[in-house]
Amino acid sequence: MDDIGSFKVRWIQGFTNKNIEFVDDKTVCYACGSHLCFLNLETKTQSVLQSPGRGVGALTANGNNGMFAFSEEKLSPAIFVYIFPEFQLKCELKGTAQLDYTSLTLSDGGPYLGSCSSLPDHTITVWNWETTEPICTQPQAGQDVFSLVFNPLNWLQLCALGSTSLTVWNIEKSASFHVLKPSVIELPATDGSLVERLVASLHTASDKLPYFGPEMPPSAISGIKGDKAETIVTKLCTKARLTPTAICWTATSEIYVGCAEGFLLLVEPESLSVSILFNPTSADAIPELRRTNFQGLTPHKNGLIALGKGNVMHCLQIKQTRINITQTWQLEGPVTAVMNSPDHETLILSSNTGQIYMLNPTHSDKIVKVLDVLSGNFVAATLSHTDRKICVSVRDSGELQLWSTDGVCLGSLSLQTEVRSLACCPIAQYAAVGTVSGNVLFIDLNREQRPRLVHQVHLYQASVDHLSFDQEGHYLLTGSTDSHIYVLDAKPSKRFSVIGFTVVPGPVLSLSTQCIRDCEQVKVLALCTGQEGNSHDGSLLMVLSLPERDLTGLDCVDRHGCLSPHIVKVSRYEVPHPLQSCVLGVSEVFAYCHKKKTLQRFQLPQDTDSSQPVVHLRPEQEVRGHPLGPASLVLSPHQLWLTSVGRDGLLRVRKTPSMERYIELQCHSCRDGGVRSVSFSADSQTLLTAGFNDGSLVCADLRIKGVGAGKVNKATQYSQAMDDRLKNIFDTENSVLIDWPEWGQRSPAATEKSEGSEVGVEAESVDVTEQDESYNNLLSAPPSHPTWLESRREAVQKEENEQYCETKKNLRKTVKELRDTIQEMMRENENLPDIERLEQHEFNLDVEEQGRLEAMVEQEVVRVRNEIELENLAKCYLRDVLKSECWDTMKVKGRTVKAFHSEHEVKNYPLRERTEKEMEDLHRVQNLRKLEEAACTQSNLKKGSSTIIAKEEELGKEGHEAASSAVMGSFSTDLGYSIPSIYSQFSLQTTEQRINQIILLQDVIYRIKTAFNAEFEAVHRQKVQELNRARERNRHSRAIMQELDMNEELWEPSLTNSEQPERLLTVDDSEIKAERFLTPEQKREEERKKLEEQRRLAAKGDNFIERALDDMMDGVLEVKREDILKMEIPPPEFVLTKPDIHWTEEEKKVYKEYEKKCKDLSMEKEKYKKSLECEMKNLQASTKEATQRFDETLRKLFEKKVKCEMAIYQEELKITYLVYAVQIREEMKNREMELKYKLEKTMAYKQDKIGEEVKRHEEEVELFQENYDSIVAEDRVLDKEFRKEFLDVPSNAVDQLYKLFKRRPRVQKIRTQSDNPLKEQRLCGSLAPDAFSNMLKAMEELDAPHNMPDGLNPSIWEKFCFIRKTKVESEHKVKVKALTLAEMQAFLQRRREEERTAQEEIKNISDELESLHKEKNHFLTDILVQFPLKQGQLEVSTTDLIPDYTDSVLLHRIVVEDLNSSIRAIGEEKIASMVERKDFRKGIIQLQWEHKKLGMRVEDLNNKARDIQMLRLSEEQQDFLHRADRECSMSKQASILRKSRAFQEKIHLQSVQQRIKKIEQLNRHAAKKAEKNAIVEQQLPDMQVTVAERRHIYEATALEENQAATTEERYQEILQRRKLEDVARAQAEELADLWAEVQRLRIRSFPSLDKLKHT
Repeated sequence: MDDIGSFKVRWIQGFTNKNIEFVDDKTVCYACGSHLCFLNLETKTQSVLQSPGRGVGALTANGNNGMFAFSEEKLSPAIFVYIFPEFQLKCELKGTAQLDYTSLTLSDGGPYLGSCSSLPDHTITVWNWETTEPICTQPQAGQDVFSLVFNPLNWLQLCALGSTSLTVWNIEKSASFHVLKPSVIELPATDGSLVERLVASLHTASDKLPYFGPEMPPSAISGIKGDKAETIVTKLCTKARLTPTAICWTATSEIYVGCAEGFLLLVEPESLSVSILFNPTSADAIPELRRTNFQGLTPHKNGLIALGKGNVMHCLQIKQTRINITQTWQLEGPVTAVMNSPDHETLILSSNTGQIYMLNPTHSDKIVKVLDVLSGNFVAATLSHTDRKICVSVRDSGELQLWSTDGVCLGSLSLQTEVRSLACCPIAQYAAVGTVSGNVLFIDLNREQRPRLVHQVHLYQASVDHLSFDQEGHYLLTGSTDSHIYVLDAKPSKRFSVIGFTVVPGPVLSLSTQCIRDCEQVKVLALCTGQEGNSHDGSLLMVLSLPERDLTGLDCVDRHGCLSPHIVKVSRYEVPHPLQSCVLGVSEVFAYCHKKKTLQRFQLPQDTDSSQPVVHLRPEQEVRGHPLGPASLVLSPHQLWLTSVGRDGLLRVRKTPSMERYIELQCHSCRDGGVRSVSFSADSQTLLTAGFNDGSLVCADLRIKGVGAGKVNKATQYSQAMDDRLKNIFDTENSVLIDWPEWGQRSPAATEKSEGSEVGVEAESVDVTEQDESYNNLLSAPPSHPTWLESRREAVQKEENEQYCETKKNLRKTVKELRDTIQEMMRENENLPDIERLEQHEFNLDVEEQGRLEAMVEQEVVRVRNEIELENLAKCYLRDVLKSECWDTMKVKGRTVKAFHSEHEVKNYPLRERTEKEMEDLHRVQNLRKLEEAACTQSNLKKGSSTIIAKEEELGKEGHEAASSAVMGSFSTDLGYSIPSIYSQFSLQTTEQRINQIILLQDVIYRIKTAFNAEFEAVHRQKVQELNRARERNRHSRAIMQELDMNEELWEPSLTNSEQPERLLTVDDSEIKAERFLTPEQKREEERKKLEEQRRLAAKGDNFIERALDDMMDGVLEVKREDILKMEIPPPEFVLTKPDIHWTEEEKKVYKEYEKKCKDLSMEKEKYKKSLECEMKNLQASTKEATQRFDETLRKLFEKKVKCEMAIYQEELKITYLVYAVQIREEMKNREMELKYKLEKTMAYKQDKIGEEVKRHEEEVELFQENYDSIVAEDRVLDKEFRKEFLDVPSNAVDQLYKLFKRRPRVQKIRTQSDNPLKEQRLCGSLAPDAFSNMLKAMEELDAPHNMPDGLNPSIWEKFCFIRKTKVESEHKVKVKALTLAEMQAFLQRRREEERTAQEEIKNISDELESLHKEKNHFLTDILVQFPLKQGQLEVSTTDLIPDYTDSVLLHRIVVEDLNSSIRAIGEEKIASMVERKDFRKGIIQLQWEHKKLGMRVEDLNNKARDIQMLRLSEEQQDFLHRADRECSMSKQASILRKSRAFQEKIHLQSVQQRIKKIEQLNRHAAKKAEKNAIVEQQLPDMQVTVAERRHIYEATALEENQAATTEERYQEILQRRKLEDVARAQAEELADLWAEVQRLRIRSFPSLDKLKHT
């Protein structure tokens, strides 16, 4: 395809923010569409590399060696490895990836590349790109991995960062064999706590609830099986973990991890330990870092560079676990990634808005913007056809940018709106932009650094999809989906006025122009769909012919702006297949058919009449198009080259005469949507393409070879001719454009003039008084933002209103007079007789309008009625569904019975009809139980005699009543609802028995509910009967009250909705408040019923007999007793006519008889009233008594309901226990299967993989060991055979040569492999050749002749050098083999450790499986039994609501009763012995008391005797003894004593009265104090709250002062204590000295007793 020419990419612009990499210290690279851009940070120059494949996927680079690699975007993609700056392709790697690569990374330690593929294999592969072979691969290892990073110091470590995981992959090596081993990093939880892994435990003790069975792991509970069961359950059952967002290797081979939650972690790959360096939730967290989510990390020599939310970047200094912010930079905008240069001097920051910044912290803190291309997808891009060679592009966000011919962004303008199309004018330096809102914006491009918006016009309510200028800039044509093509004047001097529009059939799919100078016409080609709604392809071509002359005449457009038919010549063509794009050439059309995927060329007829119908076209030529469409076509300015672009991302240029051959360029990726638009330059030598979704612009130069070069000259000549032709008009129009003010800054006059030139006078609101006109105006009201056409129509309407204003006024006046006249006639018509009265419709003058309005109203009514009917139908359907599912399916409907005299109520049990499946299961279980019982009875008959069986039956009958409810576990047996086929609780061991027991228990519950419902129905019927009786009594009571003329309210009981739920399903007419709507049929039926009733009443006539009977005797022929109260005795006639003084005797007698009769009648009435009142009271009392009896019956029913509820709940609890047991059994089965699966998998892994691998590596190590031993032996032979090689040389020379033979140059030696191979920084296989070459170079220096010993033959020296070189090579080979052997042995040791680990895992799984079997057997034998115990039978301490039965023992009642009886007997014996002891001790105490009393009496007598002996008498006593008149003196003394006693009693009474008064005063005082105390106690809580608040406030405010005071006080106490201790210590020392002195003096003062003892 390149034999006719080729493309050369001039520049490319765009930034997708996938990733940015350093390729050397000063150059960065990033992906842009299907190209790679390389930007020099110092010179700002850019170079481009086109991807050899389709698109650019993942990208990585290594700035230390200038290597970069990237993948392509296609099925089975390849990886390309290049070297910079030569851009030389080093290799192409073909892997197993099927769709794409998610991440690539290059190693610093060798030619190694890591890759991670996407769906479906998710394979991590490590390549040796020098040999283009993968060295190790791990499938299904990168499910969510989006970043791979090699350890810079150890290529054997690879860190994989996923969206929710972090894994370190260790590359273990044995000779040429490599394997990847993962080390998963367990990240902390989102709250910073460490997450423990789920451990499968068989039993978990609980302190609160009893043990119901073993606890299984979540995988067994969920029933998930397979390899990923544990992973899924772990994710579901563990706490949410931190989300890693960025990683960074440290100089010590550790990893910094930044998390989206704001945590910063430090990971040690060796021990897999995770340390939290920064926790944003902690109290001592650095405030500046709390808002940082660490979305970017990179190491720097000054510290760790961290990016966070917002526009802030920090430099962190980390020492152990302490973090300090050493420097902070404020950025212009949000930055999403940071990268450090290989020399650790420069930082590159990239943002998702299209900016790249550079920072050199060691030299300056200034952040320099090195790239600013913005971000987002390009909508369109075009090359300006003026003398200024600039490019214009616009993004979907409304950002318009100007680019130079070198790809430098000159300026930009944000339009703040979404755009759809773009076109550049050839006669002025401006661009037209079509927006989504239907506006066309005109942008002045003269000032390239600052483009400006100068004008806009609103044309569509939809988006402006197409904009096109003709080649000479006469017109600007627009197209959209509303079938209107507008023609605008493209000259700024005409103020971009809208000339007019034309209507095409259907939305416009493509629009192109062609300027024909010969006939001075501009032809426009529009591809239309031909129908509304289709916006993808069309088969109708519309060719519009416009004259080049000025179209501002009145005859060019009509009043609404539509172009006149004599101005616009329209030709219609139809093609056989739908087209997606077309372009107009000179009398030919080029089109693309996506259905056939071909390019087609149609020849247009020369003479076509506009009145001629559609002309059918056939393609003149048809060639193969793009593999992936649809495609767009563009014709070069000189009409000789046709360009096509498609969704495949290919740009193809063909020659228009023959379209078979083409030039092709892959400019964009097909995965990102391919190419959206393409544009030619004025000289047709440059093309500009915009990608669909890759956000890139590609500018390419077209180079034609050979014969086609003449066409290049034609294109240049055509461009030059057009420039010369349009130069004058360009200068004129561009100067006018420059003088235009910016949009929004014009003067009001200019604005009005501009708007007036476009749409005429601004429309105003029209004053319409007529109802029908205002109604029509409301129906046709325009939207809030009118388009040019709508404004034009409003202006025309306003003009018509102004023109015919007087005529309208006269018409309105005439109509008003006519309306008044008709209304007067209608009022007169209402007063006319019926025969002269006209119908209402006869006054209607406009029957057609009335019919139209009535039809409109009727249509609206029908619509609303249909909507209401549909809504009602939906509600009825929902009602029927709910009723059928929740009401009709119920065998027993739920209802209640309420008491008459309380709020007490009882509900029944709603029951559904049992299904056939349930009944089948029940019959099956019952039959099974019958068979089991028969088999059990038969076995008992065989085993024991009939006597034993009889005894057992008797014992069973005796203890059945006492133990039935306890043994059965519920009260259903006591209620009589149990069935004999139920299993015993002690015999439920198998799962089938438990399931059968559940079915039987459900049947018991159903029986209980059914039996209770029967009783409930009886009570409900009883209540209905009582209600009927009460209503009958109330009816009788009302009749009595009516006779007694009483007005009392009677108690009228009734059924509620809960007692009669059927009433909820029906709606009474009284419940509907709205007026009932009657259909015409219903109205006719109502009228018919009324007429029949009237005829029946008329036929009944006037019956005078009945009327007379009603008047005289109230319609009866005899007087009943009930009519006594109505009887009245008429007085005699003379009473009314004569006064009583004129009465005769006879009349007086008559009057007396009259009074007697009246008295008798009143007495009779009084008796009758009392009888009626008594009867009414009896009726009310009977009603009350009957309702009370019913309430008592309801109470008993409620008690029965409570017992039934207890039984049901007990049965349901048993069912719950059984279901739980079945579930536990299933979980144990799942766990057993899971353990067996793990055991089989682990054993297979150990035997098939690890075992074979260990054997294979053991054999390889043995073989290599033998090879190594032979090489070592050969090396030793060389050392031993050295002297034999120089037998003819003197011994001293040989000794000197041997020293030189052992001498080695000082060069860097190969490092030996450490114990841990993961920490080695170099691989012997990759860097050993360099070290050996250095050794050989140094050996060449030692082999120089000047190092030869004196007197040695040169031939011998050459031989010696050869032998020494052989020895050095042998030593190097031995060292390399030793390192390889150590590496293989370490690898083998790790495999053996893996084998031991697998063996231990097998043992653990086997032990766990055995433990599970034991637990399973224990669970099957340890049956859970339910016992309903009474309060006295439960002797467990209840601390919480639920007693703890873990240490409880279940005993038979006889055991407890025997124990209680024995305890009672022993207690009685103890009480008797205690009473005996008490009596005996009482006698002892009594004797002791007597003895003590006698002793005290003896002592008193002794004292008296002593007193008598020692008694001394006074003179008075002696005188008293010797006095003779002793009695007289005694009487006198007695009288004195009586007087003193009387006086003392008087004084005592007075003091008592005083004390009583004082007590009363104290009581009153105490009462007052009590009242005050009560008031204080009421105020006490508020005062306590106030005191507590003040205390808290005081403690909060005075905490620091108290602490300071406490500290000072404590300090003083310590000082005082120290002083006292010093004083005490000094005094103790002084006392010790004094005591020593006392001892010394004592020894000196007293004689020694030892000497006396010896003597």
